[in-house]
Amino acid sequence: MKEFNVTGLCIPEKHFMVDISGKVKKIIQMVDKGAYFTINRPRQFGKTTTFNQLVEELSKKYVVIDVSFEGIGDDVFETEEKFCETIFEILARNVKFTNKELYKILKSYVDATKNFNDLSENITDMVDKYDNDMVLIIDEVDKSSGNRVFMQFLGVLRNKYLSMSAKKDLTFKSVILGGVNDIKNIKLQIRDEKNRVFNSPWNIAADFKIDMSFSSEEIETMLNEYVNETGIDMDVKLLSKEIRNFTSGYPYLVSRLCKNIDEYLGREWTLKGLQKSIKMTLNEHNTLFDDVIKNIENYDEIKTVVYQILVEGKQIPYNPFVYEKGLMYGILSEDDGKLIMNNKIFEMLLYDYLIAQKDIQEAASKLTQVDKNEVLDAEELNVEKVLLKFQEFMYEQYREEDEHFYETNGRLIFLAYLKPILNGKGFSFVEPQTRKNKRMDVVITYGNKKYIVELKIWNGEVYREKGVHQLVEYMKEQGVKEGYLLTFNFNKNKKYTAEWIKEDGKRIFEVMV
Repeated sequence: MKEFNVTGLCIPEKHFMVDISGKVKKIIQMVDKGAYFTINRPRQFGKTTTFNQLVEELSKKYVVIDVSFEGIGDDVFETEEKFCETIFEILARNVKFTNKELYKILKSYVDATKNFNDLSENITDMVDKYDNDMVLIIDEVDKSSGNRVFMQFLGVLRNKYLSMSAKKDLTFKSVILGGVNDIKNIKLQIRDEKNRVFNSPWNIAADFKIDMSFSSEEIETMLNEYVNETGIDMDVKLLSKEIRNFTSGYPYLVSRLCKNIDEYLGREWTLKGLQKSIKMTLNEHNTLFDDVIKNIENYDEIKTVVYQILVEGKQIPYNPFVYEKGLMYGILSEDDGKLIMNNKIFEMLLYDYLIAQKDIQEAASKLTQVDKNEVLDAEELNVEKVLLKFQEFMYEQYREEDEHFYETNGRLIFLAYLKPILNGKGFSFVEPQTRKNKRMDVVITYGNKKYIVELKIWNGEVYREKGVHQLVEYMKEQGVKEGYLLTFNFNKNKKYTAEWIKEDGKRIFEVMV
C-alpha cells in the first residue's frame, strides 16, 4: 500500500502525491522558449520530485541530461583542468542506464577535455550530433556556488547561450539549475579576493515566478487519491483548506501532517486530528526545523525581523534585497507588499523558540507552576481563571524598573504561561491577520471548545474601544459567543480590573494588567 513520504524522492507507485502536473507544464513552457533559469527554493520544498517528473516529461521531446552536484567532492572544483576532465564523466554517469548512446558520446569527451575551450567545443560537437534539442539540468548547485571554477563553467554556458542567440554557436536549448540560493546572485558567494568576480555569470537567467507551494486544490488531489485507495471517509475540501491554512502549502509540512494522521493518530481525519498532527510535528526534531532555527541564530537580520513581526506586530514593507536570506530560506514571505512569516507552523515553532529564551523563561517560571486543576472545570478550560491567575502574577511581579521588559515581552510571557496548561489536550496559535497595532489574537482549542484571547497594549480609551470592536468582528468570523481581552497597561495609576462586558451580542471578559 502507498504511504505519505517525507524523505527524498516521491515515487507515484509508492507514495500518495500531490498532482503537480500543472507546475511541470509551466516549467516546460519556459524550456520550450529556450529559457535558462534557476529553481531556487528552500530545503524540503519538493525540488527533487519536481525535477524527476520534469525530466520524465521533457524526455518525450528533448535529449535531457540531468545531474545532481550533491555528494561531489571538493577536489572536482580545485582547478579548471580537474573540473573539465571530470564534468563529462559526471554527466555520463547520470545517463548510463537511461541513454546508452548519449553515455558513449559523453565518455568519448572525458580524455579530450582539458580546459574550458575544450569543454565549449565538445558541448557544441555533442549538440550537433542530435536532431533533437538538448536540455541540461543540474540540481544541488549550492555546494559549488561559491567556487570560482564553477562560476567560470557558468560563464562558458552563458557565452555559448549568447553566441547561439546570434546564430554563431550550438549549445543546450535550456539549462535549469536547482538549489536554495538564487544563482543569479552567485557573485555574493565569492570569497576569493584575488579572483573576485563582480558580475554574475548567470545574469542571462529568466525570472522563475512559478508558485511551487501546494494550493488547497492541489492538496485535494493527494487526499482524494488516499480516499480512493483506503476507502476512508473524510471531508477532503475542509481538511485540504485547513492544511493549506497552517502550512501555506510548504510541501514537507503538507506530507508530514498527513503522514502523522495516517500512521500515528489512528487515521483521525478530522480538524481535531489535524491539530494533534500539528502538535506532534512541532514536538519532533527534523532537519527542516533544525535549518529554520539555525538560520535564525546565524543571521541577526532574520532574527530581528522575526521578532518585529511576531512579538512587536510591526508591518514591515517587503524588500527582497534587505530581507533576501529570510526569503531565500523560506522563513519569510510576501503578502500585499508586506513581509509575513511563511506559514503558521513556522510561526508556532518560532514562538516556542522565543518563549524558550532565558529571560522569558525566568519571568514565567512561577506561572508555569500553576496547577491545571485550578483552571479546569469538568475538563473544560476556564479561561476566566487562566487570565485572573496571570493578572495575579503580573500584580505581584511587576516593578517599574522592569517596565520596558514587560512592555516588550509581556505577550511572550503570557504564551509561555499558556504552554504547560494546554500541554496534552490543548492547542493554540496566534492569528497572523490580527497581529498589528499592538494587538494580537490567540486562538485556543481545548477539548472540543475554541477560545479567543486578544492581547493588547493600552493606548487610550479610543483604542480600547476599537480593540473591543475588532475582537467582536473576529469572534463573529470564528463563530464563538464569548471572548477575552487581556490589556497590558503601563500607566502608573492603572487599576488591575477584571469584568465581563457585552458588545454587539457578544460577551467579553476584559482583564487589565
